[in-house]
Amino acid sequence: MEAIGIYQVPTWTLSSRALKISAASWFAVAAVGQLFFVIYILGFYGRAAVLGNWETWNKVMPNGLIAGDSIGNLVLGIHLLFAAIITASGVLQLLPQIRQYAPSFHRWNGRLYLLSAVLMSLGGLIMIWTRGSVGGPVMAVTISINAVLILLFAALTLRYALARDIATHRRWALRLFLAVSGVWFFRVGLMFSLMANQGPFGFDPETFRGPFLEFLGAAQYVIPLALLELYFYAQRSQKSWIRLTTTLVLAMAAVATAIGVFAASMGMWLPRI
Repeated sequence: MEAIGIYQVPTWTLSSRALKISAASWFAVAAVGQLFFVIYILGFYGRAAVLGNWETWNKVMPNGLIAGDSIGNLVLGIHLLFAAIITASGVLQLLPQIRQYAPSFHRWNGRLYLLSAVLMSLGGLIMIWTRGSVGGPVMAVTISINAVLILLFAALTLRYALARDIATHRRWALRLFLAVSGVWFFRVGLMFSLMANQGPFGFDPETFRGPFLEFLGAAQYVIPLALLELYFYAQRSQKSWIRLTTTLVLAMAAVATAIGVFAASMGMWLPRI
């Protein structure tokens, strides 16, 4: 118990509330940042497609549109389309207000989200192993692992939804959301490092290869998923110090994510729209 004025307030209540606020803050920062990413995809790639300026894609995307590779170019276009759809859909899917007041929309949006996740992952695997990947073979492997995790998490999310095990379904849905957001976390992490270091760190900007990028290729989903598991553990724990420590870690993650979102928005996304 902790004394506040003349009242005795359980530390479990205070630490649990703080944990919930820190987790919600991290999600809010990520949600805003992902909406900026959607605007970028539609404003840059979408606008170029509508105007017929397809060659513009290759200015920012290595191994983008390749003359004569109609199937590969189609896969790339579908991949970008579903990247925009899944990013917006994922943010909406996790809003508790929508789950509570618009359950029908939540279910149909969930189906769209799962379909987009599967198609985007399969498209990503096809592009990586037919067109190559920036960053070399290590990056190809780490990105492929991310795609496989997305497919696995999507299957488990659907399984527990059909079984009406809502609590387990939500945990897998959160894991799926973070795995799907891997490419977004990569960009945010990269721009955070560029801003903090005032330039490239641990990689060659010309070849886009180096140990830091190889680390980031795995960290883009390993770190967010590890933080989520820490959050689940803290939720179950009866020890206030564990919840408060986790609260501090998630608050730091929210601040770091906010800095990365700002850097990516100002240095990568908004200038290209």
